[in-house]
Amino acid sequence: MRVLAHVLGTCAAAALCAGSAAAQSASVSDDVVRIGVLTDMSGQFSHEAGEGSVTAVRMAVEDFGGKVLDKPVDVVFADHQNKGDLASSLAREWYDVQKVDLIANLINSGIALSVAHIAEERNRIAIVNGSGSSRLTGDSCTPNSIHYAYDTYALANGTASTLVGEGKKSWFLLVADYAFGHALEADTTEVVKALGGEVLGSVRYPIETVDHASFLIQAQASGAQVVAMAGSGNTFVNAVKSSQEFGVAASGQTVAGLLVWLTDVHALGLDVAQGLVLTNAFYWDRDDATREWSKRFFERMGRMPHMGDAGDYSSTMHYLKAIEAAGTDEAQAVMAKMREMPVNDFFATNGQIRADGRFVHDMYVWRVKSPEQSTGEWDLYEPVRTIPAAEAFLPLSKSKCRLVNAG
Repeated sequence: MRVLAHVLGTCAAAALCAGSAAAQSASVSDDVVRIGVLTDMSGQFSHEAGEGSVTAVRMAVEDFGGKVLDKPVDVVFADHQNKGDLASSLAREWYDVQKVDLIANLINSGIALSVAHIAEERNRIAIVNGSGSSRLTGDSCTPNSIHYAYDTYALANGTASTLVGEGKKSWFLLVADYAFGHALEADTTEVVKALGGEVLGSVRYPIETVDHASFLIQAQASGAQVVAMAGSGNTFVNAVKSSQEFGVAASGQTVAGLLVWLTDVHALGLDVAQGLVLTNAFYWDRDDATREWSKRFFERMGRMPHMGDAGDYSSTMHYLKAIEAAGTDEAQAVMAKMREMPVNDFFATNGQIRADGRFVHDMYVWRVKSPEQSTGEWDLYEPVRTIPAAEAFLPLSKSKCRLVNAG
């Protein structure tokens, strides 16, 4: 564990602090607000989180002024190494010993699900931007956790509705065999069927797989119009490379990425990734506001940000604003303010946190450009359509979250 940012800010003198009515009524535990970024710093998801997520949180703290309610804001981070037991141990140590108030990012859905429940046990807060399992706001929802950037339902909904709308109704799923892949498989199957399509089959493969030939033979033999990749990080990149080498697209089948990060497309190159249809929450070149923030991020990281980075920044800023509005860092008071206050920034317009912890905002469907269409290294996507917030995520009426009808 290393401290990336320790931004100190206190009143110039104790007398000045005592003289402020706001300071007198404010309550910050341990005289510091501490944010822990629990992420994958070195493994297969490090390009989708890692240093970028830490940088985004640090930028938000700095832009907020480095303090809230006249108390310093600290940022610490750790590498969970994609090990559930390590992540749980770190979360407990942070909440119990290091007095961390918020754990952020939490890439790897199995880890996110575990830490969200630890946050509830300790009455602290967890905000998930790296992971996608819709269970986080379904049967595993908690009053202490927020699922911010995206989820498997929104990804499946956007990509499936677009392709089924183009007449591509038969699907075959290549599923990475871990919690996120399973959730994406379930949500995609549900959405495709609801739209009048059919899933002809699916196959799960170990996340360490590099050669997907045997799985792709099954996909081609199915005759499905769409071969959809349900995985993330290196797992997804390797699957797409295998499909290109195996000639899936060349044979007439459409390859769809059910979770595609900007860094994945950059790593694949447009020769391989061109034509991929994908859904996400953020693209750096969407408008003037996204370009302005992304330029600042690029200056620090040497790459353009993706939706996880943007979500980590936006959610951290929203968290700090909620502390300021609540006059305390007590978890339930802050959660109430976060649900009450809309988010209007470069990431979301009139975004709102629902009772199930789902942050609802517009989502976007994109198609990866061909090399001929691209005008630069990070000019990778062309817009297909915008999905309004009210349509993007699972309706509350279908939620399995215990909090939806509570009270």
